[in-house]
Amino acid sequence: MNRKHSFIVPHELDSQRLDRCLAAVKPEWTRSRARKLIDAGNVMVDGRFEKPSFRVTAGSRIEVDEPEAAPSGIEPEELELDIVFEDRHLLVLNKAAGMVVHPAAGNPTGTLVNALLHHCHDLSGIGGVERPGIVHRLDKDTTGLMIVAKTDSAHRRLSLAFRRRQIQKTYLAAVYGSAAQDEGEVNAPLARHPGDRKRMAVVPSGRPAHTLYEIRERYEGAMLVACRLITGRTHQIRVHMAHIGHAVIGDPVYSGRQWRNLRSPRVAAFCRDFPRQALHSWRLKFVHPATDETVAFESPLPEDFAELLAVLRSPE
Repeated sequence: MNRKHSFIVPHELDSQRLDRCLAAVKPEWTRSRARKLIDAGNVMVDGRFEKPSFRVTAGSRIEVDEPEAAPSGIEPEELELDIVFEDRHLLVLNKAAGMVVHPAAGNPTGTLVNALLHHCHDLSGIGGVERPGIVHRLDKDTTGLMIVAKTDSAHRRLSLAFRRRQIQKTYLAAVYGSAAQDEGEVNAPLARHPGDRKRMAVVPSGRPAHTLYEIRERYEGAMLVACRLITGRTHQIRVHMAHIGHAVIGDPVYSGRQWRNLRSPRVAAFCRDFPRQALHSWRLKFVHPATDETVAFESPLPEDFAELLAVLRSPE
């Protein structure tokens, strides 16, 4: 059964784009979700259908007919999952390297969503037909902790918490170079690279992006860094660290050939051949959407990342 929503545009959203207005009034909807609802003809402004770019006026009435989540058509698959915590509302898992989060072109099967559908049977449908239960995601070759919603209620509250930046996400990254200070921040907006749509880049007109970092270990020509995300943009840590001259080791997109600057031939060869970006979702801390308790989880480094650190610590 469809959900009906109706609201009056507040004064502070006067002249905003319709998709931005919807995302502001309904924080559990992403702007992408708002655009899909508008494009599908599920949104009316003062009784008229408008485009996502339509500028709303304070006092106008917006009505949304939100369709019930459709069956995904994604086949459940019995794949191994490393589940850290689970109750009837959500689960927290360790994603392995090489696992794509949701089906897409080139990866129709073998994804985390395929595995989750087999394990849970009743994931939240708010994420749409392609991403049931998925509240946030990790890149294919990034490992570590992820939250998955099992109910629509949990999905709404977790999505809202992410948008309000109330979920603490800390990653460990092995990066090139040596920084003078033990901690710092990168506050640089991100957008698609103007010359390569598959890459992200620091772009003055991009979306705000903010990363805090702390150096945990120093090596010869490299560091282990803890990065806490204040915002959560695509490739944020990878682009921000490369932007300040400390690209993530093994990153096939943003690191280039920085391994050539390492003095130890053994370390240089290991970093050159490391098969993925050395980035791990290490800690998660958030308020449970059903119990309101603060919960925290920590994930040990995967074997390949731990081996990389062992080599960096003993270069000869």
